[in-house]
Amino acid sequence: MHALPQTLVSGLALGALYGLIAIGYTMVYGIVQLINFAHGEIVMIGGFGALTVHLWLPGDTPLAAALPLMLIGGAIASVAVATAAERFAYRPLRGAPRLAPLITAIGLSIALQQLVWAFYPDAKKSRAFPQFQGDSFQLANNIHIQRDDLFVLIAAPLCMLALGLFVARSRTGRAMQATAQDPDTAKLMGINTDRIIVLAFAIGGAFAAVAAVAQGLRAGQINFEMGFILGLKAFTAAVLGGIGNIYGAMLGGVVLGIAEAASTTYIQNIPGMHQLGGGGWKDVWAFVLLILVLLIRPQGLLGERVADRA
Repeated sequence: MHALPQTLVSGLALGALYGLIAIGYTMVYGIVQLINFAHGEIVMIGGFGALTVHLWLPGDTPLAAALPLMLIGGAIASVAVATAAERFAYRPLRGAPRLAPLITAIGLSIALQQLVWAFYPDAKKSRAFPQFQGDSFQLANNIHIQRDDLFVLIAAPLCMLALGLFVARSRTGRAMQATAQDPDTAKLMGINTDRIIVLAFAIGGAFAAVAAVAQGLRAGQINFEMGFILGLKAFTAAVLGGIGNIYGAMLGGVVLGIAEAASTTYIQNIPGMHQLGGGGWKDVWAFVLLILVLLIRPQGLLGERVADRA
């Protein structure tokens, strides 16, 4: 039990990262009922955008000073790709059967990977990403928090709360709620639903950029394939928390992150089960958790049962 506090801290940081990406899934799905499986690659694009800004800066620029510019650069790249995907890949298929945009999303995901692999300098191998220097912070005797974990633990709830207030209090946020509830009626009320949908993609892209920077800081590197597993885990988190719910996406990410951290810490220490913890097995236990939750509560932890539209 002495390892439990440290496991929770590590799981919270990992879960906050998943939650940031999951919000992008849930924003788009909540408004246009589309699972954007290319969202993981939007994260990857944001990471390379942030890295590009860092490479442009003078070599002696402190990371604390470079980080805001990296976040802006990553957000510009990811938002540009996300909005372009909506305009040219998804909007023409808005009235098509749901299988068509799903296949398009998978194709777009592969295309974005290959574009970065082919055209970004030295992207065929992992690119080094800057990391915070210095020791971790000690919160208690058995609890240490890394500087990169502290970044995501601060950024994730701030982004989530800001988005929640924006959706609940602003005129545009109410327009987003109306579009999600009934886009045809929203049009009759004078809402430009195309602009609202583009905004949802843009917000998801901005959150993806923050998550990409957080992942780069944690891992010390990025690569053109990083978006696949991150996107898959974030989609799992969105479904786990109740897809379409902002706070549910973050909750699902936190639950998933803690489950992964706990499996790495505890399952491999059980006699006879050391091979079932850590490594790739942590992904297995994460999806086992998803299956169990959906068997008990199919709409997710914070999701609500809704009737299908006529």
